Amino acid sequence: MTAKMEASAGAISENTLMIYGIVVALVGTYLTYLNVVTGMAVFSFFGGIGAIAAIWWGSDTIKHLCSYGLGTGVPSAGMVAFGAGAIAMIAGTKFGMASPIVTLILAAIIGAVIGYIANNVINMNIPVMIFSLMKLSIVGALTMLGFAAMCTGTFMFNGLVIGGMTLSMEPAGEAAAGGAQTFMVTVLPEFAGSLIGGSALAVIFFLGAMALQHPFNACLGPNESQDRTLMLAIEVGFLSMFVVAVMSYAFLDMMAATVGLIISLIGWFYSYKQYIALSKRDAYAWLDAKPIIEVGGHE
Repeated sequence: MTAKMEASAGAISENTLMIYGIVVALVGTYLTYLNVVTGMAVFSFFGGIGAIAAIWWGSDTIKHLCSYGLGTGVPSAGMVAFGAGAIAMIAGTKFGMASPIVTLILAAIIGAVIGYIANNVINMNIPVMIFSLMKLSIVGALTMLGFAAMCTGTFMFNGLVIGGMTLSMEPAGEAAAGGAQTFMVTVLPEFAGSLIGGSALAVIFFLGAMALQHPFNACLGPNESQDRTLMLAIEVGFLSMFVVAVMSYAFLDMMAATVGLIISLIGWFYSYKQYIALSKRDAYAWLDAKPIIEVGGHE
């Protein structure tokens, strides 16, 4: 038996949010390819915008899934989403320009399988479980891919695993007459200084997972409203984007990283002000609220 709390009905439907979230996330990630076209890395911040769009959509999805209970499933749903998303994201980046699309498809498949196991094998019996975990896996994958593209300037596998190149020189053979010596030069990729090899992707994992979990967890209650929850998702999304911008100084040039830093700060400041305004509005609506009286309770 599953108890369901009514999630707030908002002006924007779940399907509309999903369409907006997927489109903006994909477009934002693809716009980072302008780095290759122009030879400048200043367009990397678009990946962060795409990741925020995915978090914005996902915060509503996690709300509807976790309304089947007391909200205690929010952290676990977020971690499952990013665990499945990490697998899809790493595998999907092997497909060149099609990487974002392939990542989305792989995430949907992995999420659906996890949702089926949770609902039909573990017997959680939540009506929206399969479709919600499928969507949340897509959210996790697109969020990680967007932030990874912002941090490194690319959404392709080689750019995420290769941090640089070193030269190795070895004598090519015996010294020629007169003492002249030839050398063989080998270019060796460095993996330890990359996004994945240096474990920076693990930081992105937790930044995205916390940003996805926090909005509904923070707004949960009888006066939860869709616009306030979604605004908080944008605010924590920009806060995560700020940390990714700081990390990008290790991978991008100074100007490109600074552009991402400034945009994330502006976005965070604006969304924070909007969230505080919405919080005051909802708090005022409950200013004179009376305690809920239990039916038949006299003690």
